[in-house]
Amino acid sequence: MALKRAAGSKAKEKMKRRAYEKELRKLQVELSHLQDWVKQTGARIIILFEGRDAAGKGGTIKAITERVSPRVFRVVALPAPSDRQKTQLFMQRYVERFPAAGEIVIFDRSWYNRAGVEYVMGFCSEHNHRRFLELCPEVEKYVVDGGIQLLKIWLEVGQDEQQKRFHARIDDPLRQWKLSPMDLESYRRWYDYSRARDMMLGKTDSKHAPWHIVRSDDKRRGRLNCISHILRSIPYKKVQRAKVKLPKRSDKGRYDDQSTLKGRSFVRETY
Repeated sequence: MALKRAAGSKAKEKMKRRAYEKELRKLQVELSHLQDWVKQTGARIIILFEGRDAAGKGGTIKAITERVSPRVFRVVALPAPSDRQKTQLFMQRYVERFPAAGEIVIFDRSWYNRAGVEYVMGFCSEHNHRRFLELCPEVEKYVVDGGIQLLKIWLEVGQDEQQKRFHARIDDPLRQWKLSPMDLESYRRWYDYSRARDMMLGKTDSKHAPWHIVRSDDKRRGRLNCISHILRSIPYKKVQRAKVKLPKRSDKGRYDDQSTLKGRSFVRETY
């Protein structure tokens, strides 16, 4: 099973920023090559991220997407379902966000909400939870057989590191928005989430859509390991591009285009 293949060891020393940024740049260059290949071939790819609160999903997704086009790498982070969506098929609101040709869709949490927060917090019944775990591999096989590559990634963070990150959010006004009552409740129910995680992995780690676990106590190593895994998992090739050469600017119709701005409202140059 993929879980055994994904097992790894914890890093003894956290990665230094300079080394991290050097390696990240290399991987981001490869992500740009992946982007070109996806556009040229019309590939359709889904990358979904799950994990405990404060496991580093947002930072990992940012590292993946900050140097590529949002038209190719689309990030989907759905809010709680509306009253209308609650009456639809559970997967319906996710399926409508699936990729078209030439797109990579990244789900920041996904349909696996039903196996995690919905189950632990009692937002779905035992029957619905059990039915989801039974049907999910079949639905994912239908997706994969339809030509979409599906990568499922679980970010695993330890108790001590999660606690440090929660305290950092409490003390930092730039990160306080990341804390919600639901986050605090999930922190309290650590072992309930552990059991839910293990049930989910046990039932939905399939040959056609395996789970891969990334240790994320060291955020930097975790991000690099995750991006490396994504690049290894997709059979992309470097697309040869014609070298771009800037054309000569035309002097036709030349005029003083700066003086025409006099009298306009400019932003105050505070810096």
